[in-house]
Amino acid sequence: MSVHNLSTTANRGRDAIIRDNQNAVIARMAADLDAARSTIVTTGRIDEGLSCTVRQGKFSTVTDLGRGMGGDATGPSPGFHARAAIAGCVGMGVKMLAAREGAVFRSIEVTVETDFDDSALFGLGTATAAPLKTRIGIAIDSDEDEALINEIVDRALVMDPWFLALRDPQNVIVRVKVADTTG
Repeated sequence: MSVHNLSTTANRGRDAIIRDNQNAVIARMAADLDAARSTIVTTGRIDEGLSCTVRQGKFSTVTDLGRGMGGDATGPSPGFHARAAIAGCVGMGVKMLAAREGAVFRSIEVTVETDFDDSALFGLGTATAAPLKTRIGIAIDSDEDEALINEIVDRALVMDPWFLALRDPQNVIVRVKVADTTG
């Protein structure tokens, strides 16, 4: 058996686990759609310098800026994590849907390219600090029909929370709380 066939066989087994687990979640959600709503709380804390420790449940990560921006480069920038979230979420979403549909995608590689005008970070010029343009490339290794692959990708993207957060405007509420230091 060739390496290609071994990889396809392994993918089919792993994809069956993905499909079965997801179908169980889908059945639970379909039985009670209100129970599918959630709020996820992620907290970032900066003390000295710019290094930010971010926590969510049992997970944590560190973000920082490079020395040229006044940081210590103790971790990747927040933008890295934002782009990583999009790349990971899009890739996982496509793979999840392919597995549920019985399509074998041996690998999915997602590339996120974002253009910025960094002068806006400092209030210079008339540019926005928001990304100017983002391109997402999705490379899929599969023997499936190209039309099926494109249909799966299109369907996955309209169900992908972080792709949609990037693409669509949303309601963002900011609350500021000032610590009482008077004792």
